[in-house]
Amino acid sequence: MKALRPTFELIEPSFGSSFTYSSYKQNANISSHHWHHHPEIELVYVNGGSGKRQIGSHISYYNDGDLILIGSNLPHCGFTDITTGNKQETVVQMKPDFLGDGFMVLPETRNLLGLFERAKRGIAFGAETRKNIGDRVEAMKEMLPFERLLSLITVLYDLEQADDYKVLNAEGFALETQVQDNDRINMVFNYVKDNYKFPIALEDMAEKTSMTVPSFCRYFKKMTKKTFVHFVNEYRVVHACKLLAENSMSIADVCYESGFNNFSHFNKSFKEITGRSASQYRHELRNVVAD
Repeated sequence: MKALRPTFELIEPSFGSSFTYSSYKQNANISSHHWHHHPEIELVYVNGGSGKRQIGSHISYYNDGDLILIGSNLPHCGFTDITTGNKQETVVQMKPDFLGDGFMVLPETRNLLGLFERAKRGIAFGAETRKNIGDRVEAMKEMLPFERLLSLITVLYDLEQADDYKVLNAEGFALETQVQDNDRINMVFNYVKDNYKFPIALEDMAEKTSMTVPSFCRYFKKMTKKTFVHFVNEYRVVHACKLLAENSMSIADVCYESGFNNFSHFNKSFKEITGRSASQYRHELRNVVAD
C-alpha cells in the first residue's frame, strides 16, 4: 500500500481573531490524528493522560499530559486518541507573523523570535511549565478576543523564559528546509507509522524510494540525523512504552506486539533508547502512579 504525504491542513482564524483557538473534550480532535503540516505555529496542551508524540523524525511517549510547541510546517500527528485518557486538549495555532513584523522586533518581544526558531524542531515543556501554563491556556476559552490575545502573548513570553524544555529534533533537521525531498521522506515516515509491527527491510525501503540501499541509508541519515534502523527501533520502543503503561500484558507480549521478533533485541533496544530495562520502566511508572 502506498503511503501518503502529510496532509496540508488549511487553518482559518475565528472571526475577529488573528489566531485559532480550539478546545476538545477527550478524543474529539479526530481531524488531527493523521500525519499533517501547516504554516501556523501550534501550541498544544493535553490535560492529563498519556500517549505518543510524533513530531518530525522524533517519536516519544508522554505521561500525565503534555505541553508542546510545534514550528511552522513541521509535520506531526495528533497527540490524543481513545486510549489516551486525557480530560481535554487545547490547540492554539498562529502564523509566525500574526503579531506583525514590527511588534516582533520590539525590545520587549524580540526574544519571541528565538522561541519560534527553536519551535522549528519542536519543543516539549516539562512538568513545572506545563502546570504553570496549562490552566492559563484552558482559561483563554472564556475570554473575549482582546483578552485572549493578551493572554497568548504572556503565555508565549513565559514559554520563552522557561528552562524545563526539550528540543525534539536534531540541530540541522532538514525536513522543513529541503522541500524537494519532503514527499520522499514523508512517505518513509508514513510507511513506518503504518507498518512498524511488521518486518521492515532496508531493501524494501530503498526500492520504494527508488534508491540503492547505501544511498537510502545516507539520505535518511542526512535528513533526520538518525539511521533508519534506529528510527524504526525507536518507533517500536515508544509503542512498547505505551503498552507497558496502559496494559498488564507480559513484557514478552509487549516485545512482539511492538514489532520486535527477538526478545534479546527488544531488551537491548529498549535500554539503549530509554536508559532502563522494560521491567524497570514499568516498575518506575507504577511507583509514580502510586505516589
